[in-house]
Amino acid sequence: MFGYVEPDKPELKIREFEVFRGYYCGVCKSIGKRFGQVPRISLNYDLAFLAVLLDSTQGEMSIGKVERCIAHPIRKRYVIRRNQFVDYAADMNIVLAYYNLRDKWSDEKNLLGAFGSMVLRGAYKKASKRYKEKTEKIKSLLDELIRLEKEKCASLDEAAEPFANIMREVFQCPHVEDESKRKVLGWLGYNIGRWIYILDAWDDLADDIKSGSYNAILLQFQYNGGDLDAFKASIKERLDFSLTYSLSECEKAYSLLGAVKNAGIIDNIIYSGLIVKTDKVLQGRCKKNEKESI
Repeated sequence: MFGYVEPDKPELKIREFEVFRGYYCGVCKSIGKRFGQVPRISLNYDLAFLAVLLDSTQGEMSIGKVERCIAHPIRKRYVIRRNQFVDYAADMNIVLAYYNLRDKWSDEKNLLGAFGSMVLRGAYKKASKRYKEKTEKIKSLLDELIRLEKEKCASLDEAAEPFANIMREVFQCPHVEDESKRKVLGWLGYNIGRWIYILDAWDDLADDIKSGSYNAILLQFQYNGGDLDAFKASIKERLDFSLTYSLSECEKAYSLLGAVKNAGIIDNIIYSGLIVKTDKVLQGRCKKNEKESI
């Protein structure tokens, strides 16, 4: 379900792209340093964006350096040095990746999900100890999501609510001292979560029909087994409206943060990257969770 939040690379300035990649590499390095090398493969753009966003709430310049890593041993890359926000994003990446893999095994009996969750279990235990209350809330919300899926909930909005609240919890970073900013971050996270859930449900339509898996879109709009392209065409405008609403709420929340640091990167993602991704997925112009190399 993750991997949709990414920049509109052609519209990003070269220096801004280097900094965004620096945060991605910084979170990756944080995972490797504290959890081992294997869990690094679980990192996605969503949590790199979180690190960029959270770090924008404090005015101090982020420190980076050019260095090599296991993934790119030949060419050195700019890496943002670890700080509380980079480490927090790394911890949340581990927690969400673990639950995502466990859910794949539970729902689909996906062997990769079973193996992956076992590999990440040790890292998950370490990360969850640092944020015990937050992790418990995330687990409770995930249980609610699983319950709705088992009950074949036919309301897309209702089905999206638990995941939206999971992302609200993730974005409300305890290291952000300003309570009003934490609330704004939470609302931004909620709407990104809602957007991710709905977009992922659309992205999964063909696979879910084939496997007989739960999909709230199929139930709400009463798919009867006919031509999938015709079905998608009949509901695409309504889905586009719902997704656009969530993105507009993201924009409103972001404007309240008044971010100056990393503003060019965040502007690109909020005002362009998410919109471009929405269009690509709705039009079927990208593979599921397609991610360009950085």
